[in-house]
Amino acid sequence: MSHRESNGLSGIREPASDRPLDLTLLRTFLAVHRAGSFTAAARLLGLSQPTVTTQIRSLEGHLGRELFERLPRGVAPTPVADDLAAQIAAPLDALAAVADRGHIGEETSAGPVHLAGPAELLCVRALPALAPLVEQGVRLRVGTGLTDELLDGLRVGHYDLVISTIRPRGRSLTAVPLMDEEFVLVASPQWAVRIGPDRVATEGPAALRGVPLVTYAEDLPIARRYWRHVFGTRLTGQAAVTVPDLRGVLSAVAAGAGITVLPRYLCEGELATGTLVSLLTPDDPPINTGYLVQRPGISDNPHLALVRDRLLREARTW
Repeated sequence: MSHRESNGLSGIREPASDRPLDLTLLRTFLAVHRAGSFTAAARLLGLSQPTVTTQIRSLEGHLGRELFERLPRGVAPTPVADDLAAQIAAPLDALAAVADRGHIGEETSAGPVHLAGPAELLCVRALPALAPLVEQGVRLRVGTGLTDELLDGLRVGHYDLVISTIRPRGRSLTAVPLMDEEFVLVASPQWAVRIGPDRVATEGPAALRGVPLVTYAEDLPIARRYWRHVFGTRLTGQAAVTVPDLRGVLSAVAAGAGITVLPRYLCEGELATGTLVSLLTPDDPPINTGYLVQRPGISDNPHLALVRDRLLREARTW
């Protein structure tokens, strides 16, 4: 694809072609913009990858602007592409909803709402909050996984809503803040006694030297952030135990396996009963914002709005 200087879609005064613009090209463009690659868009549309490539080139020729830059993996939208997607997403989604219903005005039952996010947050907070909706006929299909993978799935239509630990970039997804989670350094009462009261506050990480660390993954993601934010130093060393589920991390630490850093919402019950002990109360604890993310446009599933609105409302107390 040739590079053409772009000042945004509004800078296109006349299309390069006088032919009417085929809506098929716009649908293919929107699929590529959301999926981030020609190959993924082809799978989503049921087309071959060369067909998708040809259609995008045809649309670029019609507009006289480059829409995507090729990357080693996938493509990146140009500013013109972002502007175009913002203009056409809602109308095309609305047309697709009518087409999916088959006939205008035809009554259909609401489909399941596909929700995804971190397993711990879904199980401890989101699902209890959404349980009353089931009696109203809402059907839920819940998935878990890593944030980047879930956002990719959202872009290509595998999910309707994703609770994300990061704010997605670009305009292919819309995100609103859902909740803030505070991270807490915790241990069992036995380890808290062995470490000594107030030693972490006075000595910092030196007080934890030799204490086993239990974490979510080998690269110590949450603990590493806590060390950097609270202690102003880099966490080194290896985990004694890794469990790819923070509920498992909590169980291991409560049983005496060592120390860890957990979101407060996940361990507040154990802190209240004394099953876990907070080792430090910093003036500025690490905070991470979670976002509720969806594709832009209007959905024909009324239950999607029910789930979204209830999550946003209930999350105020999380």
